[in-house]
Amino acid sequence: MRRWAVVAVVSRCVVVLLAVVAASGCAPKKVRRPPVVAVPRDPEWPRPEVLALAERAWRCGYQSGEFSSPLLTVIDYSLPSTERRFWVIDMLWHRVLEHEVVAHGEGSGGNEATSFSNAEGSWQSSLGLFRTENTYVGGQGYSLRLAGLEPGINDHALERRIVVHGADYADPAVIPLLGRLGRSHGCLALRPAVSPEVIDLIKGGSAVFAYYPDPQWLAESRFLRCEDVRTAQR
Repeated sequence: MRRWAVVAVVSRCVVVLLAVVAASGCAPKKVRRPPVVAVPRDPEWPRPEVLALAERAWRCGYQSGEFSSPLLTVIDYSLPSTERRFWVIDMLWHRVLEHEVVAHGEGSGGNEATSFSNAEGSWQSSLGLFRTENTYVGGQGYSLRLAGLEPGINDHALERRIVVHGADYADPAVIPLLGRLGRSHGCLALRPAVSPEVIDLIKGGSAVFAYYPDPQWLAESRFLRCEDVRTAQR
């Protein structure tokens, strides 16, 4: 009988001890899953949907022999001129080499570009895929020619003298005065402090992709359809 009495006392002590532990907060708790937090977009990179289209166009151009450089320049004209919307990306090492503001054409809009053209005298920017050509020194200083690769979209770029160049009006210092960057005649104007470096980096046959969510261009651009590019070569 004594043994059972001892067992009963011990059992009661264990119950009391567990109650004390639970009350003290030391009892095992149900594990909670961490809340799902939306990851903000990395401002140093283009938006994922824009980068995906730019990479698709670059790969299609590469397959069709338009260029062999791993460098891809992306301009996102859906962003205002007050934001850094110009990137030079090394697609081989997946890193951003340059990230700058860039001016758009006077005919394309104020702070936000909304109209685009391939026509001479429109003073509008053009969309689509370009290839960088040779450099020269002209009225805007050290400049880089662009060849438009998309018929009806940007293939008059050379005749329109759509180039990359530096301009004082493309410096962020003018934003407090104008509420935006100044505007070009359709060229990609960069701040003078970086334009020579950028031009030397991307000259000689690299890809430039200018984006805006224009439904017709997105639906018809052959460079956004790799299958179409391969078929056209046969």
